[in-house]
Amino acid sequence: MRFARTSKLVGLAAMAALVLSACGGGGGTGGGDGADASAVITANSTEPQNPLVPTNTNEVGGGRVVDLIFEGLISYDASGAPVNEVAESIETTDSQNYTITLKPDQTFTNGDPVTASSFVDAWNYGAAAENAQLSQYFFESIAGYEEVSAEDSKENEMSGLKVVDDRTFTVKLAQPESDWPLRLGYTAFSPLPEVAFEDMESFGENPVGNGPYMLAGEGAWQHDVQIELVPNPDYQGTRTPQNEGITFKFYSGFEAAYQDLLANNLDLLDTIPPSSLKNFKTDLGEGRYLEKPYAGNQTITIPTYLDEWSGEAGELRRKAISLAINRPEITEVIFSGGRQPATEFTAPVIDGYSEEIEGNEVLEFNPEKARELWAQADEIDPWGDKVFTISYNSDGGHKEWIDAVANSIKNELGIEAQGKPYATFAEVREVATSKTLEGALRTGWQADYPSLYNFLGPLFGTGAGSNDGDYSSKEFDSKLREGLSAASPEEGFSAFNEAQEILLQDLPAVPLWYQVRQVGWSESVDNVDTAWNGVPVYHEITRK
Repeated sequence: MRFARTSKLVGLAAMAALVLSACGGGGGTGGGDGADASAVITANSTEPQNPLVPTNTNEVGGGRVVDLIFEGLISYDASGAPVNEVAESIETTDSQNYTITLKPDQTFTNGDPVTASSFVDAWNYGAAAENAQLSQYFFESIAGYEEVSAEDSKENEMSGLKVVDDRTFTVKLAQPESDWPLRLGYTAFSPLPEVAFEDMESFGENPVGNGPYMLAGEGAWQHDVQIELVPNPDYQGTRTPQNEGITFKFYSGFEAAYQDLLANNLDLLDTIPPSSLKNFKTDLGEGRYLEKPYAGNQTITIPTYLDEWSGEAGELRRKAISLAINRPEITEVIFSGGRQPATEFTAPVIDGYSEEIEGNEVLEFNPEKARELWAQADEIDPWGDKVFTISYNSDGGHKEWIDAVANSIKNELGIEAQGKPYATFAEVREVATSKTLEGALRTGWQADYPSLYNFLGPLFGTGAGSNDGDYSSKEFDSKLREGLSAASPEEGFSAFNEAQEILLQDLPAVPLWYQVRQVGWSESVDNVDTAWNGVPVYHEITRK
């Protein structure tokens, strides 16, 4: 089935207006007034790749925890609209110079105050080259970023950040960017307490945050087993926990988690395994599942740093691979129609999405054209008896569709193609971030904030932290800057979609389909929903 484009998020211009003045109150202590918070909720997850430092966490296993134990200037409600959290106001007159005022009496869970320096120091740490943070690229808009992020730079303070007083700091961007405030709900922009800078790696093993939850004490993170979170009793934001905590249990695959769910040994499963998609609604029964599109996609990245995928021959091969993948058949057979074949690099629920971007015919199933392009590449640089591999994590429920994609490529191009499994998400991410891939990589994106740019800059911008294929294009980077400097988010849509035209020509990643979240829960919990980005709204889940 194809999902109608009616679930659009709140317009970006309206969202930007919301974030510039205090909005949303919330408050109170963990548990909430009148909340049925009688027990801890158990949910599936994977072992985080790295210690839980906001600026060095860019995968979902760590991201879902960091998002709950830290609170930034803003958060996003279930529809994607920004809501002020630590920020009392974010003001600008020119979209380049911002004055940020914090709400009073905000604290970390160790009792230290959350101050302007807590943000400025954390952002400078994230941007500095000497700290090699995975989310470094998120600070590239701030004046002085180029100096601190340059290779071998010893500079560690961006000129665009200034502390005015304990509750006020200013931000100067390198250029006007109308949608910059929308990014500030992403975890990379979280504050850090002073103790973090004494030993960041040690801090990441037992982080001190300011969010709705905190680690449940010593031993709360049992590596490769689980992480236990409990409500932060001093939390004053809008995401007040309605339960007594969240325990994320790490599974080696969704199949085992699904069996635990059926046995009521797991309260929440955020991804139904492909093998159960035909039956999960019957298995769980009415009122124990949901299914809805979200701001996410599935792709495979083919590294441009590999010789066989570089130059003209590499470009021809990437297009041939894309044309050889039968997306409609795979989404119907493997996902029971629960995915929508991709026509570009973002997601239909994001404002500015277009299914008519020039060059997107390369994402259609066209085996004859695929064979033609592959033959042209062979004339330039013969493929020989190489094997096309797609690396993926076995603990993520990907085997079925990876095999289907590999078989489609094999059947249409007449080459050997197969999946290359890694036991855990952390393992495959380590190979990706170290740029030691030997073939393609299963990739995908769950939006950090509701913007076309978020699907483009962090993944394909030169030097971006999630640019797994090491793609670089001056023309593409220029289009990104053009879109960011537009007078309004709406005016930036055309530039971002023109940037996608470049991606469709170069294909540093091959878009496959847009994601749909299928979630199931036990007989013991209520009030389960997912947000605009497909993440369960953990703090609202209650025990019956």
